[in-house]
Amino acid sequence: MERVKEISRVRELVGAAREDGGRIGFVPTMGYLHEGHLSLVRILKERTDFVVMSIFVNKLQFNDLNDFDSYPKDIQRDMELAEKAGVDLLFLPDDSEMYSNNLTVVDVHEITENLCGAHRPGHFQGVFTVVSKLFNIVQPDVAVFGQKDIQQVSGIKKMVTDLNFPIEIKVAPIVREKDGLAMSSRNKHLSSEERNNALALNRSLHRAKKMLMSGERDSSIIIEAMKEEISSVTHGDMDYISVVSFPDLKDVDRIDGDSVIALAVYFGDTRLIDNMLIEFTGDSLNCII
Repeated sequence: MERVKEISRVRELVGAAREDGGRIGFVPTMGYLHEGHLSLVRILKERTDFVVMSIFVNKLQFNDLNDFDSYPKDIQRDMELAEKAGVDLLFLPDDSEMYSNNLTVVDVHEITENLCGAHRPGHFQGVFTVVSKLFNIVQPDVAVFGQKDIQQVSGIKKMVTDLNFPIEIKVAPIVREKDGLAMSSRNKHLSSEERNNALALNRSLHRAKKMLMSGERDSSIIIEAMKEEISSVTHGDMDYISVVSFPDLKDVDRIDGDSVIALAVYFGDTRLIDNMLIEFTGDSLNCII
């Protein structure tokens, strides 16, 4: 595995791989890797010939600088995990390599006005700016993102379409711990009590799934049941629980087409997100947690 910090060197190595006839896969990350990240690498290993991973904690997407300062980091561990997973090129830029007197930002309207976008001003502008830069640097054929960040995925797909990036975007399933907690680098910050309380996120989604499978379609009834599930067992502060259409992420009163149930809850100072994707085929539905 090559480890580089310079944009020019990334382009050189990717260009050489492409000249050899290889398809380029890309996984952008902020590091502190876990099984969720590594599952994305495995997906690309099956579909491409040369896998690039970036590790860059992008300050531009943090609307809370305390959150940026406390974001977990262990670069030596990350390099070992990336190499073991089969990453061919690990891109490790610093701030000066990625941003030098930048006056340009990238944003996607409408899709980012709800859910996390309504609660984290400027966050998605930072995400789309850095992802567009990374796409231009790496120029992959395929990039893969996790369903857990469903709003990010929807926005990136729209950005790729609108800006004519010749990149296939794949969405990978949420990877969970054995007890159902969605894997996240931020889980490290949870106390044992907070982590136990955080299991209510997954339970609330399964309660919503059971209601949907029983025929309930009213968004407000499902949301109230989820709130009850969370508030009965945790002191976590609910940022939001929303039912939205997919992929445009508009609030819906009734679930009768492809939708997402998404939620964000604070456990102590740690904000966790989770979601369930609801897919309709005719009158039948499939709930993906």
